[in-house]
Amino acid sequence: MDPGALDQVPLFASLPEEAKRELAEHVNETEVPSGKHLVDQGDRSYNLFVILDGRAEVYRDGRSVAELGPGDFFGEMGTVGDTERSASVVATKRLRALTLGARDVQRLKDSAPEVLEQLNRAIEQRS
Repeated sequence: MDPGALDQVPLFASLPEEAKRELAEHVNETEVPSGKHLVDQGDRSYNLFVILDGRAEVYRDGRSVAELGPGDFFGEMGTVGDTERSASVVATKRLRALTLGARDVQRLKDSAPEVLEQLNRAIEQRS
């Protein structure tokens, strides 16, 4: 991925350029059709998802609790610790997302510690 594209991702836009270069080597882009489950409540959480385009619905205990769109993200807690998904997320409109796995976050700990710091800030803000 082009590191400059991360400037358009609110979660990563404030990272230093070197950290974006390192991060760009570890993120993947995926496309998900409408109706597909991205994650299910209770499953182990290992991946962060950042929505670039499209929409998704968040369900907790079978009830809709939120709608997500471009710039929104979920799964950040699973990238920094062993945890279960607290909700299910289903694409409601074809979407394109960036993914980042827990193993990649651990690899970035030394080369781009700002990424881990940013994820921890996001977790704190949501707590």
